[in-house]
Amino acid sequence: MILINDKLFNFCYKFIYNYLNLGLLNFFRQDKLTLKINDEDFSIMNKTMISILKVLEKHDDILGSKEISEELKFYGIDLTERTVRYHLKTLDEKGYTEICGRKGRKITDKGRDELKFSFVSSKVGFVISKIEALAYLTTLNLNSLEGDVILNISFFPEKNYKEAIKIMKPIFTSPFIMSDRLIIAKSGEMIGDISVPKGMIGIGTVCSVTINGIFLKSGIPITSRFGGVLEVENSSPKRFISLISYEGSSLDPLEIFISSKMTNVISAVKRKSGRILASFREIPAVSLEEAKKLQTTMSAKGIHGILIIGSPNKPLLEIDVGIDRAGVVIVGGLNPIAAIHESGIPTQSKAMSTLYDYSKLSKFTDIIGG
Repeated sequence: MILINDKLFNFCYKFIYNYLNLGLLNFFRQDKLTLKINDEDFSIMNKTMISILKVLEKHDDILGSKEISEELKFYGIDLTERTVRYHLKTLDEKGYTEICGRKGRKITDKGRDELKFSFVSSKVGFVISKIEALAYLTTLNLNSLEGDVILNISFFPEKNYKEAIKIMKPIFTSPFIMSDRLIIAKSGEMIGDISVPKGMIGIGTVCSVTINGIFLKSGIPITSRFGGVLEVENSSPKRFISLISYEGSSLDPLEIFISSKMTNVISAVKRKSGRILASFREIPAVSLEEAKKLQTTMSAKGIHGILIIGSPNKPLLEIDVGIDRAGVVIVGGLNPIAAIHESGIPTQSKAMSTLYDYSKLSKFTDIIGG
């Protein structure tokens, strides 16, 4: 978490912005004068501006400095409106934002591109940190089926809506989904705090990290190790054919596997053999019996994500576990979207996108009318 105040900002802004533009930094170096600029000061300025771009990207509407200042607090950055305006001026000059009269700013296409490629090194481990944070924020009550779960948000062209529904229908009756509940939204509508782009349909599916939250609330610590592509034979998990560690990743592995077209979810459902998205977790061996009871309770409530719970200190699907640990294989919440992508319909997905009240989701059968 990064905290920044006006005093630190003034140093960063006046020195780095003005002096670098005037070329004085090179002058000082040539004269061998001692000039110390903490790399962290550069980092804080850059990360602050990146956070501003993230705030703007989340909104289709125009935001003023007051709204941006409030939302930056969720990123651990506390800035006054005046300081936000200084940063916005820099972003305007770089072409990452544009002024929309007195209403405020909006992000440009160039700004979105910058978000995609900036600070890759600082994002290493970002996924595992996000998993841990969202698991803690999950509040689903298994008795009432109320409370927040984590949603993956995906988009596809609205012209392909009927075809996509047809593709997803058998997937939502298979064992390879987290839940049969979802939300579908049209262009301009919101799913949590995510706006559906123009010309697109938005789908929110329950993310497998929700299980982390359920386990955590039940007193069972669970560690997310890998996201992968799981080979299925005769409707049973056989082995992982590809794995990416969450620990060192800056992107969600399942998004990568979908875009790389490494799945064959449709075949796994229709022909009982194929490749699905799944993840590998670990739990303490002492919690094994409690975990199995929780799995039964979850299944009875319509949350089916757990495929297998392994034995203590024994490999599960050829993957070793830690000492006094047991493996758990959980289906990927994006399997229905993977099926759409396999069929040639372009999709865009963002795993772990938002928190959403589970009771406000609809059953797939209710959405399609039976």
